[in-house]
Amino acid sequence: MNQDAEHLRLLSIFHYIVGGIGVLASFFPLLYSAIGGFMLYAAHHAGPNDQNPPPPIVGWIFIAFGALFFLAGIAMAICILFAGRSLSRRCHYWFAFVVACIECIFVPFGTILGVFAIIVLSRDSVKTLFSGVTPSAPA
Repeated sequence: MNQDAEHLRLLSIFHYIVGGIGVLASFFPLLYSAIGGFMLYAAHHAGPNDQNPPPPIVGWIFIAFGALFFLAGIAMAICILFAGRSLSRRCHYWFAFVVACIECIFVPFGTILGVFAIIVLSRDSVKTLFSGVTPSAPA
């Protein structure tokens, strides 16, 4: 039982670390939004020698996709952080399990963390820790 508590504590710490990395990584799609902003600026301002600027829709597409991926990354990072908190408090078992399954998509850190979280959360002794029931001694 003590080993299960230690595994949950470590998983919780690693979820916080991966969640923090996820928050930082989710800011990279904003570069696409900035490129889209530059494209919009170029579409409305003629360049030297009467160059053909890109159509404004291209800039809006870059802005929309950058914002969409930014929001999706922040949402996933918040879910990972909340799963880490759930693991440390031993509540919301199914939320932590589903987030562990989704984490497997994010190679390499998410995959490693997700697989270990699934392995630990699949144990019956860990499920009893989440339910708050203390197991009785075998007869």
